Amino acid sequence: MPAEAGGSALAGVVWTPCAARGVANEGAALPGVVRCPIDGNRLPLIVISHGRRGSFLAHSDTAAALADAGFVVAAINHPGDTAKDSSRTDEFSVLLERPADIKRLTDFMLGPWENAAVVDVRRIGLFGFSRGAYTGLVVVGGNPDFGALAAFCEKAAASTQKCQDVRAGRVPTDAPVHDPRIRAAILADPPLLDGLFTRERLSGVTMPILLWRSALGGDGVAPEGIDALAQLLPVRPDYRIVPNSSHFSFVIPCPPKLAETAPVLCTDPPGFDRRAFHREFNDAAVAFFRMHLRAAEDGHD
Repeated sequence: MPAEAGGSALAGVVWTPCAARGVANEGAALPGVVRCPIDGNRLPLIVISHGRRGSFLAHSDTAAALADAGFVVAAINHPGDTAKDSSRTDEFSVLLERPADIKRLTDFMLGPWENAAVVDVRRIGLFGFSRGAYTGLVVVGGNPDFGALAAFCEKAAASTQKCQDVRAGRVPTDAPVHDPRIRAAILADPPLLDGLFTRERLSGVTMPILLWRSALGGDGVAPEGIDALAQLLPVRPDYRIVPNSSHFSFVIPCPPKLAETAPVLCTDPPGFDRRAFHREFNDAAVAFFRMHLRAAEDGHD
């Protein structure tokens, strides 16, 4: 997606239902058929937001499962907050731009994308993990209060760029970017939100939400913070806790090379079977979006 005023170029990948049978590139990083003819029309769209310093491949198994179930799925890298470019990961600019990135992605999929005609504009969902779950909360109506970070920065004596900006009075006041086209959202292990959201600031989040949390958290995610978030949402979410899991258990099961180079991402608590969990997780994602993004002819416009 080309750069535009106020936004960087975005790189991403799209998964679609495939009319061909068999797998043409099974040995590749993403098994599938490149530019396969799309099977179906008026298909629901799911947009994906990755976690802090993640990538658009972090949930490719979930994306593939949704595509096999009849969804178009699109994921992008958030500039400055990826595995290959973390240059702005601790800046406010990333928190401001991430929701705008997802809205731009949806605009692209419904407009300039070469196969936009197959997408049903009335059936759009979102999946976000970790900081991508924060992104999702904003996109679907949350209004973060960045000034609330002052107490956290003072208590923790944190030296991040965000805390330096808070102490200097450089707290963003830009209006958050929402997208009312999103009809349902899956949010997994949102990070410690440090008072960014109150009940009032989440009052606009009224669509169905499937909220997941790991049992143990990690990487800035506190299980009790997600418990509190579940109580703040105005519509009770479908709230699920994954026994014996840690934060990165939601990331795709690691191939051997990634397990060697990024053990933090790939190591689960003893006895936890990430592959088995992802089969359960992906089935739940398909069922949730099928339920809440039904076609108009089913009586759920």
